[in-house]
Amino acid sequence: MKMFDRDIFFDKVRSNPFDGSLNQSQIDGMDAILTAWEEEPRSDDLRWLAYAMATAAHETGMEMQPIEEYGKGEGMEYGKPDPTTGQTYYGRGYVQTTWRENYARADKELGLHNELSCEWHAENQLDPAIAAETMFQGMVEGWFRTHDDGKPETLERYFNEGTDEPYQAREIINGDKSKVPSWSGGISIGNLIAGYHDDFLAALEAAQEEAPAEGGADPDDAEHPPERQPANLPAVVYVRSDGNKIVVHCIGKVLVFVNGVLQGVDEE
Repeated sequence: MKMFDRDIFFDKVRSNPFDGSLNQSQIDGMDAILTAWEEEPRSDDLRWLAYAMATAAHETGMEMQPIEEYGKGEGMEYGKPDPTTGQTYYGRGYVQTTWRENYARADKELGLHNELSCEWHAENQLDPAIAAETMFQGMVEGWFRTHDDGKPETLERYFNEGTDEPYQAREIINGDKSKVPSWSGGISIGNLIAGYHDDFLAALEAAQEEAPAEGGADPDDAEHPPERQPANLPAVVYVRSDGNKIVVHCIGKVLVFVNGVLQGVDEE
């Protein structure tokens, strides 16, 4: 399993794309994204993770935290409260998930029910663990948009053995890749995100390391334990169903997924 050395990663991205400085909120948000990927990597291709992080950077205005859409959908059809649920499905999360059907799909695909439901509790898309899983699963499976060929817009379409198209990959989330924002210095949205992608990819490649095998931890680790403080975020635990029982102890909320389906919530 690939893990990422946080010191190396944050040192790299601090320079680019964050122009020399990072605050603790940005660090915590990126740590949540990296942790979700480490627990359940969607691919060995780091371009997938790099592009997801680049998209989150753009969609959150570089905050790297799940945020609410500016204006909360004012003037948009999705900005009106749903008559059944009472929820308003404006953009939330790392990729600004909108529309009731996408919130409901997150529930179905991730197995979110009751108090964890995003359809009935839309603010759950602001939970970093849920927002990260929505981003990854949505971009891998193509929840958000459909290509002209009638097939979903996915990471696999733009990043595979013969294709490397971070500019075109903007189609996964939005068709605005050629739009030039007033604040961008003449750079289109597609090229902005492609640049972020290159920066995140360089950092991920520099920071990647193999996780120690069970029972094979470096003895130096016992003498020099990490000084990182645990983030006050939900932990997401993925288990491949093989009949084995796994017990996890950690601080805070634990979301346990087996084969992509939420199995339970625990508090420690």
